[in-house]
Amino acid sequence: MWPENLAYALTQVVHNFGAAVVLGGAVFVLWPASRLEDGRTFAWLILGAWSAQIISGGLFGATSLYFYGETPDLSTIAMIALGVKVAAAITGFLLAAAYLARGRAWDRVSVKRTFQSLAALAATALTAAAFLRWFS
Repeated sequence: MWPENLAYALTQVVHNFGAAVVLGGAVFVLWPASRLEDGRTFAWLILGAWSAQIISGGLFGATSLYFYGETPDLSTIAMIALGVKVAAAITGFLLAAAYLARGRAWDRVSVKRTFQSLAALAATALTAAAFLRWFS
């Protein structure tokens, strides 16, 4: 059981740090003082963290498939939570990418709303993760 536990643990480390950055990065831009002028730097960090979330999330299933020949048997609540988490991650990734591609032309209010939305998506994903974990 040692190799699969190591695989799960290392994947969890990446997933946890990704979660910290998607929420912390967005909140840091907004509070306690506005750092919207540094938004692009943080958007790159957040985009990378959403990528880490998506990849490591997939690795959880791939690890189960590799070591056990099947993905985990999830309850209905856990499946809904997983869907919410995946939707939040994809939306957060796309929003960060859109900001990086076109955000230079956006006004300050739009940039602020972007980071508020990124923070809300991260909080949604983290909340869904708790339900996924405990209803699995």
